[in-house]
Amino acid sequence: MAEHNELDLIIKNGTVVLRDEVRMLDIGMKAGKIVQLGEELNADRAASVLDASGLTVMAGMIDVHVHLNEPGLGDWEGFVTGSAALAAGGCTTYIDMPLNGIPPTVTVSAMEQKLAAAKDRSYVDYAIWGGLVPGKLHELIPLHEAGVVGFKAFMSSPGDPSEDAFREVDDYTLLEGMKIIAGLNKVLALHAESEPIVAKLGNAMRALGKLTPSDYVASRPIIAELEAINRALFYAEQTGCALHFVHISSEAGVQAITEARERGMNVTVETCPHYLMLTEVDLDRKGAAAKCSPPLRDADEREKLWKVIAEGAVDMISSDHSPCPVAMKEADNFFDAWGGIAGAQSSVELIIGEGHVKRGLPLTLLSELLASGPARRFGLQAAKGEIRIGADADFVLIDLNKSYVLEEQHLYQKHKHSPYIGEELHCKIKATYLRGERVYEETAGLSESKQGQWVK
Repeated sequence: MAEHNELDLIIKNGTVVLRDEVRMLDIGMKAGKIVQLGEELNADRAASVLDASGLTVMAGMIDVHVHLNEPGLGDWEGFVTGSAALAAGGCTTYIDMPLNGIPPTVTVSAMEQKLAAAKDRSYVDYAIWGGLVPGKLHELIPLHEAGVVGFKAFMSSPGDPSEDAFREVDDYTLLEGMKIIAGLNKVLALHAESEPIVAKLGNAMRALGKLTPSDYVASRPIIAELEAINRALFYAEQTGCALHFVHISSEAGVQAITEARERGMNVTVETCPHYLMLTEVDLDRKGAAAKCSPPLRDADEREKLWKVIAEGAVDMISSDHSPCPVAMKEADNFFDAWGGIAGAQSSVELIIGEGHVKRGLPLTLLSELLASGPARRFGLQAAKGEIRIGADADFVLIDLNKSYVLEEQHLYQKHKHSPYIGEELHCKIKATYLRGERVYEETAGLSESKQGQWVK
């Protein structure tokens, strides 16, 4: 006879998003893992039961593109506040970028400082990116051995001129770095914009006194994205390096990457909620809270991105949560305002609300983009990214029938600027669970303890 409380928790009566189907199922958990999936699991066998009637249960988001600015810049955003926003947004694992912390994660010693800053201070699980920068090629193998998930490089200036900050790659560093990274069987993530094009156009705009949001957009055209993508693909073809293109803003960019994949290249592509929700018109309305690079595009480009998503050409959607103090968003001209969108808390609600509730895209496709695609690409698929027996019990519970207007007081991030404040979101996260433990609930807020662990 089964022992009483052989399960720690059963989530009952939820509409569960699996890899290939959506169906009413109960989920049984033990020791942080999913151990049973079935209809009408016996509630008497569990220590705790959660009734998810009327709610959709999805795998927690894996956000592979997050900037939490410790060590060194915790006054921008630290692990506590950043992971709080992610937990409230239905994200259960994130991968922290090697900038803008000081020092950036381009040495093992910097990585150790970052891990020390994160330890016991994150609400959800995390992995760490290493950086590829000039003068540090010899650090790639030690960083690999220390457990970074992959490497990140900028093909345009990251925007911080200070001596200690992360630097963009030159062509030599990019090519030689790819050779080393290919030998390590790791992925190189790239910010793909051509620095010669965007620097020249930006300087020309400043010289002419053309300093508005639309001038900024004009200074970073789609061709700058395409040139960098194609140059990186050419180098990767010579070296065999696996690539991941971050925050692609154009259909043409996605198509170039898709064609490379069809030729047999090991390459993936992400886009971000801001390119799917906002346009350059919003930049005038919302100001620097919506400034990013590549910049927001026009409404036609936004629709083309949704089209390639529906066709399955995009591998994942990530927030590119890039926070800064509010004062850095205030400048005399738009070029001088800090670029970066603080959107970690809103990704799931934006993509499920717009993609499924409004546009009717399948929840299985959106879960692939938010969870299982990232898990597979970055080696987390053994435990993360999917609701299946043996996986970590990482979930987000969503009410697809509840919409609300995002207000500043809803945000858990350190600095309360977001381009989505004042926007209607077309679904509502009710709770987030990490390895079977509730880390966020709509009414109760965040859990008292921080359960997040480093995922090597």
